[in-house]
Amino acid sequence: MAIAQTASRDDARKPLTRPANPRFSSGPCAKPPVFDVSKLADAALGRSHRAAIGKDKLKAAIEGTREILGIPADYRIGIVPASDTGAVEMALWSLLGARKVEMLAWESFGAGWVTDVVKQLKLDAEVKTADYGQIVDLASVDFDNDVVFTWNGTTSGVRVPNGDWIATDRQGLTICDATSAAFAMDLPWDKLDVTTFSWQKVLGGEAAHGMIVLSPRAVERLESYTPAWPLPKIFRMTKGGKLIEGIFKGETINTPSMLAVEDYLLALDWARSVGGLNGLIARADANAQAIFDFCDTHDWVANLAEDAATRSNTSVCLKFTDARIQDGAGFAKAVAKRLEAEGVALDIGAYRDAPAGLRIWCGGTVETSDVAALLPWLAWAYQAEIDAQSQAA
Repeated sequence: MAIAQTASRDDARKPLTRPANPRFSSGPCAKPPVFDVSKLADAALGRSHRAAIGKDKLKAAIEGTREILGIPADYRIGIVPASDTGAVEMALWSLLGARKVEMLAWESFGAGWVTDVVKQLKLDAEVKTADYGQIVDLASVDFDNDVVFTWNGTTSGVRVPNGDWIATDRQGLTICDATSAAFAMDLPWDKLDVTTFSWQKVLGGEAAHGMIVLSPRAVERLESYTPAWPLPKIFRMTKGGKLIEGIFKGETINTPSMLAVEDYLLALDWARSVGGLNGLIARADANAQAIFDFCDTHDWVANLAEDAATRSNTSVCLKFTDARIQDGAGFAKAVAKRLEAEGVALDIGAYRDAPAGLRIWCGGTVETSDVAALLPWLAWAYQAEIDAQSQAA
């Protein structure tokens, strides 16, 4: 068992080794290690996405996603506008209303979907929430209802442990925001009816493009149910009571960036080179474990996720536990500022709605050696700020 230790005077000295790549942002996330802008030279720039070359690249993005994530052949995969947010909104506005809804939320984005369903769509919804660092009682979920949840709480670092809690014989649909889980966690497709994510997260793609994955049950709902409210064009997946199949073959609703498509194709190629999904999961696990081990041996910092079984391996959220810290938000911001000034960690402050602390992205595009190099700097920045606080008292 690891033994916790308080900060030592060694922590007051600047480490000698710096991360080769200081980018630990939780979105847009670090590019794959092999990224070079010259590798995008084959992008179909200045060409229509409806031309053969554009259609071929968009189809390759869809089928590459299916291959690496192991998505069943009878599931539809579409590229949609407005990143993961657009994909989730498309699902909520197009599919909900046929049954009672159960909303599960334990962080900012899940809470946002609650607002949309309860205040905008004004649906009969049972809302189950948990504080940051915790998760709702998954055993209490009623799958006669449509259930909306995030697989991984990007702003809390809390994820569902697995899909065992989801009923196989459910009557309702499961709608899962998996934007910081896809390509880093093993998603049980037989338990998920609608799954959404974006290119900007685990594979380090560019922003603005989302993905929506539909099970046959979700398609059946789309073709048999018409919402009571009007749907803007950007959300419409059916026409005349039938699925618009073109959306799921690369015929996008609006014009995609062919440069971003090329970048995503490059990321998919890199994912194959590291062993596909299993390789990506292993990389994220190693990155997160380095931080977990650090927390186990330092008594002034802890994982925000209270249960080890629900700790994220991508968006690892940390809190400072030193009782001497009077202004938690100010202290965390000061630590993040010191690390950025030294060029060792960029964009690692906690999300604006989350508890004060830090958030370190550990998805597969991040090298474990960079995480390991960051941690002594974290100890240095903490000690430097504690010393500054003591001197100011």
